[in-house]
Amino acid sequence: MPFTLATWNINSVRLRENIVAKLMSEEVPDVLCLQECKSPVDKIPLEQFQSLGYTHMVARGQKGYNGVAIFSKIPMVEAAAEDYAALGHARHIAGRLENGVTIHNHYVPAGGDVADREVNEKFGQKLDYLTDMRDAYHAAKPEKSILVGDLNIAPREDDVWDHKKLLKVVSHTPIEVEHFADVMAAGDWADVTRNDVPEGKLYSWWSYRAKDWDAADKGRRLDHIWATSDIKNAGHSSRVLRDARGWEKPSDHAPVFATFDL
Repeated sequence: MPFTLATWNINSVRLRENIVAKLMSEEVPDVLCLQECKSPVDKIPLEQFQSLGYTHMVARGQKGYNGVAIFSKIPMVEAAAEDYAALGHARHIAGRLENGVTIHNHYVPAGGDVADREVNEKFGQKLDYLTDMRDAYHAAKPEKSILVGDLNIAPREDDVWDHKKLLKVVSHTPIEVEHFADVMAAGDWADVTRNDVPEGKLYSWWSYRAKDWDAADKGRRLDHIWATSDIKNAGHSSRVLRDARGWEKPSDHAPVFATFDL
């Protein structure tokens, strides 16, 4: 059963309902994973999404912050919802498709502005979240699984616009990249996007602060699609829908896609 999956930090699903619907109607992914929904589950605007064929949803939400949701055209049931680092935040939801594939949708804490947990609690929360993910995958190795989301880390030198300038900037610091790699290794995850697009600059986020984000192109690849080793070769056709960053009232993230032949 081939299916196409997209992941997108939408930065408020209620404020950006129309561009979510635009993506659903124009790109028609079978599964759409959203992060930073900023909405209680019962306030997610389902009517328009369901009318476009997305009749299955699993989600965790909270008012004004965080929030994750998976919308699917394919039958899907909830598989898990973890509170990594015991933050009490809505940052993880997992759904299982009828073919047995489990999709984990994460919104990893951004980590604040200072890369030092001694003076910045948010940075410590980010590292703790990643450590809990690592430990969970050591304890129970995932199989037939896909992990997506805004992981808030750009791990490679070509995942940022300037590696040297960003080495001390949260999202690209060595300690974050090390934690990122530890999570991948613990679950034997493969980076589907970079398996497909192995070389060259690739971004999924551009700051709202840039006067002309497109021309400046100071981006980072913060949004990821991984697969466990048993299904990694089934993933292909990876892409970032860069144009979505320029849609009306856009998120600062662009959707990332991959197709899986499973």
